[in-house]
Amino acid sequence: KKQAEKAVHQKKEQSKTKCRKARRRHINLVAEFNHRQRKNIWLETHIWHAKRFHMVKKWGYCLGNSPTEKSYRACYRAMTKHCLLQVPLISYYCCLELKGKENELLKQLARICSIDTGLTFQEACCLSGRFEGSLYLYRADRYPEDMLGPATFIWKPRDGSENRQLWIWVHPALKQDILRELKAIFQCAEPEEMCITEPVTTSVQEEKQVEVVTSLGNKRKKEDKEGEKAVPVKKIIGDGTRDPFQPYSWIAQTTDIAISDRSMEILRYRLIGPLSHSVLTETLKAASVQTV
Repeated sequence: KKQAEKAVHQKKEQSKTKCRKARRRHINLVAEFNHRQRKNIWLETHIWHAKRFHMVKKWGYCLGNSPTEKSYRACYRAMTKHCLLQVPLISYYCCLELKGKENELLKQLARICSIDTGLTFQEACCLSGRFEGSLYLYRADRYPEDMLGPATFIWKPRDGSENRQLWIWVHPALKQDILRELKAIFQCAEPEEMCITEPVTTSVQEEKQVEVVTSLGNKRKKEDKEGEKAVPVKKIIGDGTRDPFQPYSWIAQTTDIAISDRSMEILRYRLIGPLSHSVLTETLKAASVQTV
């Protein structure tokens, strides 16, 4: 009887004690997520890749360089017979958005590219928005000298109006030079109000609250102003190529051309393999259009 009572008592004590992994877990995982990416920005799939890849810090981002497992055969089999999804190869590229009249956009964009190098922004198949184009960008009216670097672009399909929307993807190492050139040819000035991203202040507040909790020694749940349990949200602090206190949109007073920095806002994935189209058709469903 004593042995049985002793066994039950030990079993209850073991159930109350947590494992080492649980004891070492951060009190607020979201606050830790925001704190650890202050110097190098994490992609949306960072945690998944960090467990399976050797990570490197380049261009202000944490990127997966090479896998830790021998997965080359599996990847080759997927891209030849099934479908392979690639994320970090293109997801860290910076996106620049241009809005304005189509004629004005094409007129000024023709100054930073040349038909001698291949496709341009005026290509008919790309201008319709059906295909993505790639080209080499130069400084305004300086071809074939002063090349800025390669870029890819895609137009938003026409909706019947003369205003168009263009997205340009460039490498993080080239973004500042290309963005500076775009603002110069369109004569875009910075907005009056500084566009400061919110996550910088909120992350500091979260860190202070976590420090207070750890100093007390008790795991107390954070509460908001109404006394309810606050649910923190993962935040991307700017991006690796822009200071959080800098503006991210500019507009031209004469032509109303707007340039916006959409880095870390528009994500891209690449599907390779014969079953890529079938995967997309099974994943994406057309929304029902409701007319008022």
